[in-house]
Amino acid sequence: MALCLLASQVQAADNLSFKGVLVAQACTIRPGDELIPVKFSDISTFSLYQNTRTAGELFYIHLQDCDTQIADSVTATFSGAENAELPGLLALGTGSAARGIAIGLETGANQLLPLNVASPEQALNNGDNVMVFNAYVRGEPRAIANQSIRSGRFVANSTFTLAYP
Repeated sequence: MALCLLASQVQAADNLSFKGVLVAQACTIRPGDELIPVKFSDISTFSLYQNTRTAGELFYIHLQDCDTQIADSVTATFSGAENAELPGLLALGTGSAARGIAIGLETGANQLLPLNVASPEQALNNGDNVMVFNAYVRGEPRAIANQSIRSGRFVANSTFTLAYP
């Protein structure tokens, strides 16, 4: 039986540095609003050819426990894959059968809200608050002109970021 000892020398090094910023959030997102499904009713291609877009479908971001001593307003910025023909609108996801359309966003006051652009500031109250938005389907100009919108199921994904200016 043999005993083998291994010696190792450890030297102290001063080569790690950690930095960061600890912030207090003015509000929390209501549980369940981390993933908000927006479901459109059936959309007629004929309607898109006639009107170029659908009416807005309301959706909400619920904020809880807001503290106006931390911040008195909030903005939302939506990001995602942008439609090549309709900049500022969401492209359809790869699993979509439909073609020739994009998803647009608006504020609750029907003001266009392009991707990667902060919404207008919304004043906060202490406690619970609600941010209201619309999503709509718009036909791509070329697909409308050629009447080549393809029907089928579609999906698009966006991420929202809240900021407290």
